[in-house]
Amino acid sequence: METLVSRDIAKMIDHSLLQPYLTDAELVRECEVALKWHAATVSIKPYHIPLARKVLDGTDVEVGSVVSFPHGNATIAAKVFETRQELEMGATQIDMVLNVGKAMSRDWAYIEDELCAVVAETKKHHALLKVIFENDMLHGNDDIKIELCRICSRARVDFVKTSTGYCFNKGADGKWTYEGATEHDIILMRKYSAPDVQVKAAGNVGKLDTILRMRALGVTRIGTGQLEHIMQDAIARFGA
Repeated sequence: METLVSRDIAKMIDHSLLQPYLTDAELVRECEVALKWHAATVSIKPYHIPLARKVLDGTDVEVGSVVSFPHGNATIAAKVFETRQELEMGATQIDMVLNVGKAMSRDWAYIEDELCAVVAETKKHHALLKVIFENDMLHGNDDIKIELCRICSRARVDFVKTSTGYCFNKGADGKWTYEGATEHDIILMRKYSAPDVQVKAAGNVGKLDTILRMRALGVTRIGTGQLEHIMQDAIARFGA
């Protein structure tokens, strides 16, 4: 049985600070929370990169940012430009939303061109790329998710990721629903991705027990804004 300490949990977490209304003061405060617990990264809006670096440069918490977030609708050229700009500003990890409409259209050539173009930019800067499928929008089409895992593996992305945490689907009854990361999708993504492609879970993963279940299924990174609560629970269970 694996022996865990709270630090193991912290280093799985990208502390998500992507709310559109997040102020500069709140960003600084939450960067300090990430530093307090030694999270893997803060995941922030692009314009916040310089401010986050003022707090986190020289520490063990990396600065991550997002591309074409949350809908993935930008052109390939725009995604490459945004990636380059964020990396030049000091981000070291990128979470990019792929083109969901093209995935639903099964336009695999477009998806591969997009991923390879962005991967080329992240590799040039020695940065990590996490590709967000937004599984809620894929309407249960496992064949699409499987092919996306295969393309991501060929393109040599660093992570495949379940969700943005900001996607709601409107049903025929007019109600909005959201699942986020599911165990079904984690099992599928781990199975069909190359061994060196890691899996990141985001969306409804803000509790310690959920993280532990996801970890057991092969998840190595979690995206959540609930770092403080998770770490308090982790210390109570595993010790400091």
